Amino acid sequence: MASGPGNLVYYVGGAALFLVCALKLPPLAQRRRDPLLWSAFTQLFAGGCIMLLAAPQSIVALNRATGITNCAALVVYAALTAYSGASLLLIIHWRPAPPEQTRRAARWCVAAYSLAVLTVVVLFWAGNTPVEEVTLFDSYYAGTPWIREMIVTYLLAHGVAAVANVTLCRRWSKEVHGSLRAGLHLLVAAYLLHVGYDVTRLVAVGARWFGHDLDFLISQVSPRFAALSAVIGAVGYALPLIGPRAARTVQVVRQLRQLAPMWRLLRDVPTPGAIRSALPWWRTSPAMLLMSRRTALYDAILALAPYCEPAVRDAAHRAALSRCPDEASAAASADAAMIVVAVERRRAHPDLMPDAPGSTVWRSKDLVPLSLALDSPVVQDFRAHHRLPAESSRP
Repeated sequence: MASGPGNLVYYVGGAALFLVCALKLPPLAQRRRDPLLWSAFTQLFAGGCIMLLAAPQSIVALNRATGITNCAALVVYAALTAYSGASLLLIIHWRPAPPEQTRRAARWCVAAYSLAVLTVVVLFWAGNTPVEEVTLFDSYYAGTPWIREMIVTYLLAHGVAAVANVTLCRRWSKEVHGSLRAGLHLLVAAYLLHVGYDVTRLVAVGARWFGHDLDFLISQVSPRFAALSAVIGAVGYALPLIGPRAARTVQVVRQLRQLAPMWRLLRDVPTPGAIRSALPWWRTSPAMLLMSRRTALYDAILALAPYCEPAVRDAAHRAALSRCPDEASAAASADAAMIVVAVERRRAHPDLMPDAPGSTVWRSKDLVPLSLALDSPVVQDFRAHHRLPAESSRP
């Protein structure tokens, strides 16, 4: 028995596929009749099972449990053939195409690979494999009647699906962008590794037919192709799923960082009329935190409205325009300067409510440019010129 790369290589690849398979469970529970989700789930689950069952330790355990010599070879090769059909079926359902064309291609795929699985099973039982082979089954039985046909059948079925998926994914990747395109590129790499797996094993089997020994291709090279393709393929399937979510989370976190200056300025402003319920930290997502923070900032600005002086904003607006002619930037700086002065006025006279309830018309339409404008030179000048001494806040 030749020494292979060990069980860890297989188990890591299987774990990666099962992890992505678990990510498909929530949407699968919501859309139970979605053929695309079912194809993805089946393909990922089958791939994970194959990697776990193909580990040398698992092969020995399965042979011992069934009492059938080399039963693990039958199980793994039949599962690998089914996995090949499931992967091709997934791409057929996934890529955009007319519904009737998709249904026709799916029917052909299911029929062809069901026949291939049946052929693998029948050929195994027709042949004879009396000697247990854990890592070199393909080369050891390369000349055995019926078994050699079974080996060629599963390798060709796997290779045809891999080449078809490479073609479909490459063609589709030219029409899309973002995380889907990146995921398709990774899938192309994974399926090319599948092709490498099939080629190395076919070369080793062919070498045995002509009396040569290239068994290291089966025991050393092809398992690494399989494990690497499993990891890359898992990432390729997961990226279109988690990519948009990750992008939205990054955008939310960026906005939270941009709103931080405004939050530091206004978080202590009393908002008596506001009603808010605090959630525990483990139930607070970045999106919920952003929504809560925006609401709190709007409430604080509304509470400061009686302290806002339009004259301060007009002066700041003229000063901002003199530095930069951009109207949007000048409007944000003017509103930010007025808010800063209002905070200073409220801090100096917390119990003194102005006679008129402020009715402020804001030039800036968004909190983010307002928050970023707090660091502008115009706002800093107004902050310095209108800051009241601390003792003035005492009665």
